[in-house]
Amino acid sequence: MFSVLSYGRLVARAVLGSLSQTDSRDYSLVTASCGFGKDFRKGILKKGMCYGDDACFVARHRSADVLGVADGVGGWRDYGVDPSQFSGTLMRTCERLVKEGRFVPTNPVGILTTSYCELLQNKVPLLGSSTACIVVLDRTSHRLHTANLGDSGFLVVRGGEVVHRSDEQQHYFNTPFQLSIAPPEAEGVVFSDSPDAADSTTFDVQLGDIILTATDGLFDNMPDYMILQELKKLKNSNYESIQQTARSIAEQAHELAYDPNYMSPFAQFACDNGLNVRGGKPDDITVLLSIVAEYTD
Repeated sequence: MFSVLSYGRLVARAVLGSLSQTDSRDYSLVTASCGFGKDFRKGILKKGMCYGDDACFVARHRSADVLGVADGVGGWRDYGVDPSQFSGTLMRTCERLVKEGRFVPTNPVGILTTSYCELLQNKVPLLGSSTACIVVLDRTSHRLHTANLGDSGFLVVRGGEVVHRSDEQQHYFNTPFQLSIAPPEAEGVVFSDSPDAADSTTFDVQLGDIILTATDGLFDNMPDYMILQELKKLKNSNYESIQQTARSIAEQAHELAYDPNYMSPFAQFACDNGLNVRGGKPDDITVLLSIVAEYTD
């Protein structure tokens, strides 16, 4: 009798203990952005959250926080097309879909797909190409749902270490997966990947986790250890601190991009592919820096 009662008490304590440890709070992302257009003054945004040919958005919905970055393919400029128009319109459309509630937090690929389809249905074709990365924090489940197409991407940092990251997608060296709309005569010549080809992940986050989402202008110029060194300067989750750290990261990447003697991650990757390259990679740079915090209206 004693052993049965004791066992019952232990089970009850274990159940109550596990319930008390369940975090019923809603989470949110506190996010700041900074960037540099390759051909523009530092930190200057074009209309629609664009740094050069890069674009980004940060949107809040009652069920989730959603953010994204896109990198317009600069080669279109040779054909008289402004590459920032495609990436900027893609991100603005994603933002609108989120604010209108026309998305499912567990399906970030769906946000990309619907946005891309809207671009395809324009009466006047919006020519161009772009990589894209979408990050969704589900408030209630505390899960991060992501979709990454191409060589933009994200890192999740916890306790000073990278605990989760996106995978880069390349057809071959310096030719990332991309969404494209090409004129009829160029169809089959221009790379055009489906949104469904995006690499999708789900990851459980914790309060205080740091999420860095950026275009390749950052990752091509700063290795992880440099990024982590900068993130150590982030002392709390207030917006001003996050903004200052985002700017510090973007500024360092921008400086390294124009250092001819620096062996950048891009130069190392080029050498791995048989090319004799040294120095940073001048490029547009977009950084979205987020901290997972308790949700407040």
